[in-house]
Amino acid sequence: MTSAAPVTAVTVVGLDAAGAPPHPALAPVLATAGLVVGAARHLAAVPVPAGADTVTLGPLAPALRRLAEAVDAGVPSVVLASGDPGLFGIVRRLRAAGLPLRVVPAVSSVAAAFARAGLPWDGAAVVTAHGRDPRAAVNACRALPLVAVLTAPGAGAAELGAGLIGWPRRLLVAEHLGTAAERIRAVTPEQAAAETWADPHVLLSLADAVPAGLAPAGAVLERGAAGGMRADNQPAAAPAGGWALPEARYAHRDSMITKSEVRALVVARLRPRLGRLIWDIGAGSGSVGIECALLGAAVVAVEQDPEAVATIQANAAAHAVHVRLVAGRAPAALADLPEPDAVFVGGGGVDVLTAVVARRPERVVLTLAALDRVAPAVGLLRAAGYTVEGSQLSAARLADLPGGSIRLAATNPVVVLTGERP
Repeated sequence: MTSAAPVTAVTVVGLDAAGAPPHPALAPVLATAGLVVGAARHLAAVPVPAGADTVTLGPLAPALRRLAEAVDAGVPSVVLASGDPGLFGIVRRLRAAGLPLRVVPAVSSVAAAFARAGLPWDGAAVVTAHGRDPRAAVNACRALPLVAVLTAPGAGAAELGAGLIGWPRRLLVAEHLGTAAERIRAVTPEQAAAETWADPHVLLSLADAVPAGLAPAGAVLERGAAGGMRADNQPAAAPAGGWALPEARYAHRDSMITKSEVRALVVARLRPRLGRLIWDIGAGSGSVGIECALLGAAVVAVEQDPEAVATIQANAAAHAVHVRLVAGRAPAALADLPEPDAVFVGGGGVDVLTAVVARRPERVVLTLAALDRVAPAVGLLRAAGYTVEGSQLSAARLADLPGGSIRLAATNPVVVLTGERP
């Protein structure tokens, strides 16, 4: 019985985004390669053997076909890529095509950008705006204190900066990493939105200080590390302390807070996660928005009561999340807000709900204590094309009685409505 011939793997080699020499493994694999695939700049940067075929990357399908043919024919092949090709790189597409791979990574552009800025990035989230709606990357920057974004033409620092106006962020934009034209600039969102940037570039979004030496003229620097690392090493995971927290975990007045049993359902219906933007209208204590932020979403809280605005700020700080506060009365206060993925209406009348559905979020969740408001709200949502479901929540909590006995103390019933856009 004869053994099968060994499969010839495709070697994927990263070229260092920081400008260091190629990995020593590149020379021997190039020397024996019959096919070399890469962007024009990569092919020009290495000594491709005279007898090797080359494919310049543009559309990926022709390169995948040629690589598959080379593997079947036992021809050694090399794919050249930027930095670490396993980090939002070509490795995913090659694996999806069923190609056997050997990967030799270099320093990624993200690692190089953080290194150039002199920043730790163990607490950072890394997202990409390449080939997808950039709103998810913008919302990640709105939600988290330290985010690296791999950009693309039409989804770069200008577009991300425009989406971050109104959020307290400083942006570091790294262009032409590892080349003589390398440039790293610290800018405000407004400045980023007003400029044209070289592609490709890496954007770092910081919620606190810009490192000394990279600050724009006139910037005020603060002490402290950029973007604290969570103790569980999960920058965008569900909070270790949970959600639907007891009311005692929030400052509030006159019991004006969404009760924990109701909040659990409301947050579940809003589906907060990294990359989504939630509006919390009539935020009160801010408990719903804060718990959405704890689950990774970007949050805008709208509240007209100055005392409640201060309470929301204190509660957000106590839970170590950022919630953008808009002090004003809905629906007028909603006019200039960025488009939401989901909206919680905790206060306001029909005019507020009308303004919300006009923005066409995927989901609208509202709580109603007065039964006479349920039918008009359901009718309005259905007329706007939403599928509506609802339930009444009535909780009875354990309460102690004198002598060691226990009773059930009822909370006020609340109707929770959820509208979902097909």
